[in-house]
Amino acid sequence: MVVAYSVIFVLSLLLPIGYYVFVRKKQKESWLLVLYTSVCVINLGYLLLSLSKTVEFALTANKIVYFGQVFMPLCMFMIISKLSGFIYKNWVKAVLVGVAMLMFALVLTTGHLDWYYKSVELTFAGGAAKLVKEYGLLHHTNLIYVLSYFVAMLVVIGISLKKNKGKSQKLVGLMLAVVIGNIGMWIVEKLITSNFEFLSVSYLMSEFVFFFVYWMLQDYIHKSDLPVPEEKVSIIFMDSKERAEKVKQIVDSLPEGATLTARQLDVLEGILAGKSRKEMAIDLHLSENTVKMHTTSLFKILKVSSREEIFALVKA
Repeated sequence: MVVAYSVIFVLSLLLPIGYYVFVRKKQKESWLLVLYTSVCVINLGYLLLSLSKTVEFALTANKIVYFGQVFMPLCMFMIISKLSGFIYKNWVKAVLVGVAMLMFALVLTTGHLDWYYKSVELTFAGGAAKLVKEYGLLHHTNLIYVLSYFVAMLVVIGISLKKNKGKSQKLVGLMLAVVIGNIGMWIVEKLITSNFEFLSVSYLMSEFVFFFVYWMLQDYIHKSDLPVPEEKVSIIFMDSKERAEKVKQIVDSLPEGATLTARQLDVLEGILAGKSRKEMAIDLHLSENTVKMHTTSLFKILKVSSREEIFALVKA
């Protein structure tokens, strides 16, 4: 089991690196980085716990696990909320962080007070150490804390599904799978007796899904596959046919071997429609920085430096 925890910890370290290499340049998301850091801390705690030789060391490792665990559901909630279109004020975020710190402070009483654990015993199985705990009265607050976030995530996802009214829900579907998967693993962990912490695997899988969402879906799924905001549904451009012909004309004039990605085509169509960067960001469910990145790459391929020069490429 020590080997398994070691492998999981190493894999969790690779994801923050992947974030900086593949995601951050396109879509900066602080909560995603905090999530990755939290899971690294959790898996480090599990590894140290499995290597423990004394109760004192095991309790310290257990506190490291909890430090990551109190922030993980908060990060997941904030990421899912943002992907679903919910933005919270700074004071709301501050309150949620404060509640997480309060939960961790409660765990810190372990070994000094019997509020969280009445007693602990260190056992060994499969070459790894494990804490056998007798829970105290306030241990149920952690149950309430975790369940509250799971419920909040499901509510946010439910509102998002209802708002988009049957459109393709690849983002929402993946988020729902993450939440249900974690709930299922959490229930299994509570119901069965095992020397291995299966949540470490569940947390790692959640990281991979969020990595995939930010790396692939937000940048490469065509806008026809994404939900369109309700306020944009009724807008019809009079020159839609003419604009399509202009796009085809520009694509046909590309140098041999040059191609445009689906996102660059989306941006090109938006420019020809006279949309601002902000409007395109809303239509494509991207940040303005991501739209700017695709615009820059489009300009480079077309060898232009402004929107006016793009219009100049279209023959009268």
